[in-house]
Amino acid sequence: MVAVLLLTACQGSGGTAADGRGRPSPGPPGPSPYGVVFLGPGDCSSRGPEIREVFCRSEKAVAKVLARHLGTPASGHPCPDATDFVLHVSETGTGARSRLTTGYACMRNLEPPHPGDPGQGGGPLTVVGDCVTASGGGEVTETACADTGGRAPRYRVESAVGRRAQCADDTDLYVSLRGPKPVGCARRAAGW
Repeated sequence: MVAVLLLTACQGSGGTAADGRGRPSPGPPGPSPYGVVFLGPGDCSSRGPEIREVFCRSEKAVAKVLARHLGTPASGHPCPDATDFVLHVSETGTGARSRLTTGYACMRNLEPPHPGDPGQGGGPLTVVGDCVTASGGGEVTETACADTGGRAPRYRVESAVGRRAQCADDTDLYVSLRGPKPVGCARRAAGW
């Protein structure tokens, strides 16, 4: 029996399925044969109260696995930049095959919207081109770069570098990223 639950929040949770934050990384090579690993690279899923692996040409297919990793997004391999949401997956019950089916899948919607694209606000990753607002306590919240609802973003991530000293002199905010370039250099957006 495979148990999966999808949450719509950007932060990960302790459940068996949730959106989470990861960072850019190439996924494993090539798609897995359908059904060999639950939601392996190149496989597609449905949505709803119970996530199912479906053929990508099925009318029920809504998202595709870009990469599949063991562990958790916080401690495991980073997801690719194009990730729209992260799905935590674990096999439970007496029929669970192996730890190879436990971990997380970096997912991309088959059709727009793509919240993981730069500037869209709401993807699980903060990447160059995204806009953020300072939310206090040294934290930032990703927001759409377009002014949707009268609240313009405060900062736009202009580049990613290895360390703060490599950011341009006009950098207003440093944003923590994962990967080989862990520092995002952000400037105050126009109008703020």
